[in-house]
Amino acid sequence: MNQPFGLHKEEKTYGMLCHLLAFSGVIIPFGNILGPLAIWLMKKDQSSYVDMHGKESLNFQISNAIYTIISSLLIFVLIGIITTPILFVFWIVFTIIGSIRASEGNGYRYPLTIRFFK
Repeated sequence: MNQPFGLHKEEKTYGMLCHLLAFSGVIIPFGNILGPLAIWLMKKDQSSYVDMHGKESLNFQISNAIYTIISSLLIFVLIGIITTPILFVFWIVFTIIGSIRASEGNGYRYPLTIRFFK
């Protein structure tokens, strides 16, 4: 059954999964990128909504991975001791916000994201 604005419930679910599967990175190395990538590759041609959320999630996850690597290297000059935990909290909070927005049928743009996929 169609939801408002022509979105199917399934599209919202897959859009939400594009964001939520990033948390698999806590258990699986690079799962924060591989989880959203898998959903995006499977559904991008079937739904522009899932395509949009998949690209946005991937852009954020890759950007955050780059920021985390740089921050981890900065531990040697002590600033990374502060920035690394901040980045972790930033990642959790904004991934949850993206998931909620996708489940509601809304678009979402992560802050401080490098746009690898447009």
